[in-house]
Amino acid sequence: MTSFPGLGPSSSFLQSSALRAALALAVVFVMLALTGWTAVRGTKEDAHPLATAKAAWQHATFHGRPLPDADGSPATLRGFFAGLTGAEKQQLADRFPLVVGNMNGAPVPLRYRANRMALDDARGIEKQRMGDRRLTPVGRQEAGRLMHRFESMMSPARQILAFDPAGDGRAAEVFGNLPAAQRVSIVVPGVDTNLSTFERTARANTAPVGMARSLYGAEREARPSTRTAVIAWADYTSPPGMGVEAATGKLAADGAVRLRALVDALPSSDAVSLFCHSYGSVVCGVAARELPSNVEDIAVAGSPGMRAGNLSGLGTHARVWAMRDADDWIADVPNLEVGGLGHGADPVDPSFGSRVLSADGAVGHAGYFAPGTRSLRNFALVGVGATSTVSCAADDPHCSSGLA
Repeated sequence: MTSFPGLGPSSSFLQSSALRAALALAVVFVMLALTGWTAVRGTKEDAHPLATAKAAWQHATFHGRPLPDADGSPATLRGFFAGLTGAEKQQLADRFPLVVGNMNGAPVPLRYRANRMALDDARGIEKQRMGDRRLTPVGRQEAGRLMHRFESMMSPARQILAFDPAGDGRAAEVFGNLPAAQRVSIVVPGVDTNLSTFERTARANTAPVGMARSLYGAEREARPSTRTAVIAWADYTSPPGMGVEAATGKLAADGAVRLRALVDALPSSDAVSLFCHSYGSVVCGVAARELPSNVEDIAVAGSPGMRAGNLSGLGTHARVWAMRDADDWIADVPNLEVGGLGHGADPVDPSFGSRVLSADGAVGHAGYFAPGTRSLRNFALVGVGATSTVSCAADDPHCSSGLA
């Protein structure tokens, strides 16, 4: 074994292992670029309309009284709105649509209404940018795409729970009756999640909106008598494709804070399940330790790791489920953590300790929410609480143990 000056054989071995791991990660990043994990993001200067609106809210008064902290606890904000009349709530939404639309603790229907107004404002800005000759043709084309996206999201049938147009944008959409739901499912997507990729026409089930819509339909089919709601949660800043951010936990940590805030603000204390895809499973893994007790299940698919060495390392009381399709290239991502790079152990490895579900029918990394797949059916059964009827992976005989 070759040694370095001042280092013993064991240190040399560790350096060699770290070098091999770094090279493996580099190879994976090249592979991800060739398999479509990356996207070219716009270079327009970021605006911060939500921050500006919150500053205006902070300095405003309502009926001669100061307004509560827009980032206060959901309980405090819930109590504030409970003391207002319907007309007063609408006045605040009309005056501060971006703030109310993104406010954890505000009434859910009021948030829908506020976000429709905020989307209309953003649509008008993008319509102007379409004709702005100071922009490049690509910039004007991007503005046109966003304008049509905002118009689609403004449809009366859609329930937009969060909307922030800053940068590449964030959003969340609800399927079902959230205030009346007995069970709430939250879909946490992975890299390159933004307003441009929030929904797709082709391969719709690979985008957050399509994932959530498929899951909601499958849950209704699995147990029609259960009042369910599903949230397509693209309300965190995800890594922009390949690069160091996708291999580190910084954005996952920021996303975990937002995910915990969402769960804390849900209008019901009934059962919550998380369905975390790809880098979204990193977010869920970081969030797991501090999630409230009503989060009963965390299910991950195509996970590069959850920033933990095993199940106990997540520090959660929730059941943890994992699945991976045989054709998913994520299996080639090294499950390690070296110098902050990588996301730790593989959740489908028997040594991790999660319950491994069958992913039969899913094709590739983005196929887990496709209708007719065993993967979607298993997710739906977890979401409605019918965990004793899930289909386990053939090599995990303990998957269904202890389930009533």
